[in-house]
Amino acid sequence: MPKKSINDIRVPTYDDLFTNEEQRQEAKLEKIMEVPVEDIQEFKNHPFRVRNDEQMSELVKSVSENGILVPVLVRPHPNGHGYEMISGHRRMNAAMVNGQEKIQAIVRKLTDDQATIIMVDSNIQRENILPTERGFAYKLKLEAMKHQGKQISSTSTQVAQKSQNKWSVDILSEEVKQSRDQIRRFIRLTELIEPLRDMVDGIRTDGKKIAFNPAVELSYLSKENQQFVVKNIVELDLTPSHAQVIRMKELSRENRLDENVIYSIMKEEKANQKEKLSFKM
Repeated sequence: MPKKSINDIRVPTYDDLFTNEEQRQEAKLEKIMEVPVEDIQEFKNHPFRVRNDEQMSELVKSVSENGILVPVLVRPHPNGHGYEMISGHRRMNAAMVNGQEKIQAIVRKLTDDQATIIMVDSNIQRENILPTERGFAYKLKLEAMKHQGKQISSTSTQVAQKSQNKWSVDILSEEVKQSRDQIRRFIRLTELIEPLRDMVDGIRTDGKKIAFNPAVELSYLSKENQQFVVKNIVELDLTPSHAQVIRMKELSRENRLDENVIYSIMKEEKANQKEKLSFKM
């Protein structure tokens, strides 16, 4: 029998010497901890805004009277410092408004993809989600699902074959009860510049708004041409119709769209603006 090298000899760890298997497994279980609020950082690229609306006021009041009823979910921050919020941004905001320095939290070890999917799933069913928030959420989750699918296919033939029968967008479509095309249209909103995103979300302080369908088509224009559209919306105090935006999109594909063309299109009289004659019977 060959002699063992000194490198082959396993040195017992502290856990081996002073804890048993049951204690080691117990240490891995999730626990609810009191975590300092200042140690929790926002989730990277979090698509959902914390708005100071009526629902937030009600949540602040509830936390003041009853405390945090459902612990937030965090993970150890990837940079090694503190924690990263996964689910509970609004609850933490309500706790901070009430002057709380610590918050009840479940600390869970999660990969980037796992954290993204849980973050989206815990928010996506809310009723007051803005269109662009939904678009960014769909985009993040699809990227995480695709990445997970690649990892699964490299480790499990059986699972890989099963996943090949259904695309990630089809799985997401079933989960959120939206068609594939509608999911893609929401994701297109993420290609808009911020002023147009605010218009389709209806959160501009000047009240300027744009409908969902024209906004989707505007996302195909260059960022520069989108800026020209915003300029004309503000200065002319009007928004382009769906038909006008389709024309801009077609001219853009032919590389024939510029500031002057956008202005001339938006200045055109729309069909619903023409005077209509009516006669009394």
